[in-house]
Amino acid sequence: MSKQDLVSLSSVEMRRRIGTKEISPVELLEACLARIEEVNPGINAVTAMCVARARKEAKAAEAAVRRGEELPLLHGLPTGIKDLEETKDLLTTYGSPLHRDFVPAYDNVMVSRVRAAGAIVVGKTNVPEFGAGSNSRNPVWGATGNPFNTVLTAGGSSGGSAAALATDLLPVCTGSDTGGSLRNPAAFCGVVGFRPSPGMVAVERRAMGWTPISVLGPMGRSVADTCLLYATQIGQHDTDPLSFPIDGNVFAEPWPVDLGSLRVAWTEDFGGAPIDKGIRATMREKMKAMKSSFRRLDKVEVDYGEADRCFDVIRAVSFLSRYHDAYTNNKKMLGPNIVANYEIGAKLSLADFAWAHAEQTRIFRKFQELYRDYDLVLGPTVGFSPFPWKQLYIDEMNGKKLRNYYHWMASVYFVTLASNPAVSLPCGLDHKKMPFGLQVIGRFRGDGEVLGAAHAMEMAFAGNPTLARPKPNLAKLRKPTAALKSIVTHPPKLDAKVARGPAPGAL
Repeated sequence: MSKQDLVSLSSVEMRRRIGTKEISPVELLEACLARIEEVNPGINAVTAMCVARARKEAKAAEAAVRRGEELPLLHGLPTGIKDLEETKDLLTTYGSPLHRDFVPAYDNVMVSRVRAAGAIVVGKTNVPEFGAGSNSRNPVWGATGNPFNTVLTAGGSSGGSAAALATDLLPVCTGSDTGGSLRNPAAFCGVVGFRPSPGMVAVERRAMGWTPISVLGPMGRSVADTCLLYATQIGQHDTDPLSFPIDGNVFAEPWPVDLGSLRVAWTEDFGGAPIDKGIRATMREKMKAMKSSFRRLDKVEVDYGEADRCFDVIRAVSFLSRYHDAYTNNKKMLGPNIVANYEIGAKLSLADFAWAHAEQTRIFRKFQELYRDYDLVLGPTVGFSPFPWKQLYIDEMNGKKLRNYYHWMASVYFVTLASNPAVSLPCGLDHKKMPFGLQVIGRFRGDGEVLGAAHAMEMAFAGNPTLARPKPNLAKLRKPTAALKSIVTHPPKLDAKVARGPAPGAL
């Protein structure tokens, strides 16, 4: 098998062939490194790397296979870790000049669990500064280009992971999600992103441990790949008060779901999210194309109340708790998104905070009423087609000014407030011939059911060009794109040896 064919296999198939000795972890790693060298200069998805360590671990993984040892779920699979997660002896910059030389002396909980499952960490994947926003560009590493058009954004904050998966640089990549950071980039890059129920994946770095707004989770080229990674991330940990004991192995494969039995609701805008006219038309086209797949497919009205103001407050308070010291002591080193969030939070009162949590509870309870009559809720993941990465964010829609730099992400942060598990499923192309992501939202705590439904949809849609996952033209990505790194102002020191103080909070 050629290196090109090898890296295009699903992670599930790679793992199967490693177990049957059809391929070697060493062979697979070298194929991924060759693909990174060839394609990554054109998209800038993978940042700091630890090649020597990865090669050593791949040899050890190969030896374990030869000895006939019992192999864990991710054994021998090359992996990218989002650059908001601490990785032992590997640069973790959070996309911030404040931490451009930070080399942790430890793996955080999620990373340690993925590594314990046999994953071989090859490098970090790019993010916006501290994960703020959905455009993966920062002054440390530059911007990540969309694999379908590198002058456009890959989304964020898990944009590097999404772009790396879409171009077969790495078969396994991690992500996180507050206002859509797993789902938005997945939609923009034509891969799967899953926001789990809070508490399923322990988050030790969340400053406000009792607030479920931020979660860690998996991405993949397919739902099955996403499940494989998710199973290794799950579990209780004493640093996260929301986590609880649960056997992750039950999620290692998609649960069986009969699409023909499902009652499905759909919405264009979740009751008020900014959605471009072209995306609305695309959503209607997709619903028409898949209507016969379900028992019922009904358009519904969704009551999200004062979701925008509610998210503003909850998000801002979170930033206030994380970045007080950085804002007070190094404001000039922070980007505009971090500053804007912090200053919104600094103006809030305790009454604002109390109101926001009460409103979120009302939103949660109202949203659950939909599941009395329906099994799933569908909507567009993102209200806009990918925009140029040089543009920090979308500030207006159809001539109307938006509220702030993340208002255009309302179609995903509305769902964050409800806390239901949600999958962004690749679903053909939009009106601008860019990937379209369909947001598939399950019942409260229904992670297995919604992943199973998304997998069944993926299988049913695979032969339909209107609904199947699109793939980028890799031939167009083989020329380096210097402009993607033009915003770098503080290059990291790749020979840094020690950690520089405690890790900050991050999205």
